[in-house]
Amino acid sequence: MTGGEWRDKGDFTLCANSLMYRKIIHFDLDAFFCAVEELRDPALRGKPFAVGGRPEERGVVASCSYPARQRGVHSAMPMSQAVRLCPQLLIVPARHSAYRATSEKVMACLRALTPLVEQLSIDEAFLDVTALAATGETLAHTLQATINGELQLPCSLGVASNKLVAKIANTAGKAAAADGRPPNRVTVVPDGDEASFLAPLPADALWGVGPKTAAKLADLGIHTIGELARWPEGDLSRRFGKNGADLAQHARGLDHRPVVTDRESKSISAEITFVRDVDDGAELRRTIQSQAEEVSRSLRAKELFGATVKLKLRWSDFTTLTRQTTLTQATDDAAEIYRAAERLFTASWAGQPVRLIGVGVSGLVTAARQLGLWEQPNEKEERLQQTLRGLQARFGATIIKRGARGGTQPSPPRRPARPAPKGESPQK
Repeated sequence: MTGGEWRDKGDFTLCANSLMYRKIIHFDLDAFFCAVEELRDPALRGKPFAVGGRPEERGVVASCSYPARQRGVHSAMPMSQAVRLCPQLLIVPARHSAYRATSEKVMACLRALTPLVEQLSIDEAFLDVTALAATGETLAHTLQATINGELQLPCSLGVASNKLVAKIANTAGKAAAADGRPPNRVTVVPDGDEASFLAPLPADALWGVGPKTAAKLADLGIHTIGELARWPEGDLSRRFGKNGADLAQHARGLDHRPVVTDRESKSISAEITFVRDVDDGAELRRTIQSQAEEVSRSLRAKELFGATVKLKLRWSDFTTLTRQTTLTQATDDAAEIYRAAERLFTASWAGQPVRLIGVGVSGLVTAARQLGLWEQPNEKEERLQQTLRGLQARFGATIIKRGARGGTQPSPPRRPARPAPKGESPQK
């Protein structure tokens, strides 16, 4: 190998006879929604409170303060249960527009440090800072000081040679702070220490080890990541397939995935949890129609089309059912999405009370679909859709909606119109 030749080795790059490890940071805001609410109302600091819906409206904890966590409250818990665990719990309604605006400021700070930012959610991201001269630890402390000082938000960071170890390091660092305050930690795994850092941790700390896999590993006597790392890779592959090979690599602290800067949407959906269970078929179908229209608006706003329509139902006993159907052509048309979802609903619902219902599309593409050889565009229908969209854009999404025959049945079948080419405005 010549002096100018580089060879990718996964978590580090080999140049001549020297090793250059990647520098990856996992960034996570601490109880982000709560931190934003504390900026709005400083009196909340130090108190047990949760952001979410009211218990009498079947609200769920979206985020909770660290004093509340000390009392057993956690995210995704029904608010009614949270109040039973912590009777003095304060409930703060969510302000998602404020969270999105603050998140944009945070991500701007991250991208000011490096363009290699992979945003995972509203409050979490990976950064690749390999190309920067400073150490990963120095850069993490610098970034933390910026977020603490300029935005007054607590955040924790994990630093390692790959995404897997950086994420686990951050999780471990945050868990070590149990004093009822935001962790605001920086946890660093030195280059070459990945396997020894992971070894004592439980096996289910690894990505890809859920309850079922953890139970199977326990049957083999594997309880820690170190025990998993010592198990023959071939046997893991035989027992768990490709996931087994990945487990063997991850247990040794190896993760070859790059930081991906442009994450495409994989699905678009809308769902609602009813305040009271609903067993009225007409109301449920109206809800499906409204959700199909919401999904359609999102698709059109993003210039996307979906090939698979999904329906999600949850009964009163929390049993959740998901059904899907694939269309012959991708669509962004609300009526077509509704018809597919309504068929799934009719085939799945037997009159039982429904707690949650949702409609979504996946298999997203950006190219305008082509009409079939014998299809003709329905100009009358397209003019109607354009008029509806114009009214909704001007006066709001609820100003007018497409009616359903008898209030319960799907709209008459039609040929969905081909969307205008990108860059063109629809005819008025």
